[in-house]
Amino acid sequence: MTGRKALMRDYRDRVVAPGIYAVRCATSAEVWVGATPDLATRRNGMWFALKHGSHPEPTLQAAWNAHGEAAFSFEPLETIDDRELEALGRASLLKARRQHWLETLGARGLNR
Repeated sequence: MTGRKALMRDYRDRVVAPGIYAVRCATSAEVWVGATPDLATRRNGMWFALKHGSHPEPTLQAAWNAHGEAAFSFEPLETIDDRELEALGRASLLKARRQHWLETLGARGLNR
């Protein structure tokens, strides 16, 4: 098996961990909370969008523009065990846990 095929197989077979995360700005003390079906890849996608000025959450993008990348951190808050859930149950659980963390941290919500 070639290196490329092995990498593709490994990516396809990896275990995906859904969960809840927070993005924190150390300078302004603002916190945003989101839910994602894959915690391992979420930070990279967000940082890419923020660096290119295209993140859909305007308050997060404005804070990023004002304070810069160094002021931000990505923090996984909770991993969801969804092995026993159907897609609708997984989405519902992620939504409920996201709401819990929004209220607990007094944070702003992210769509993802």
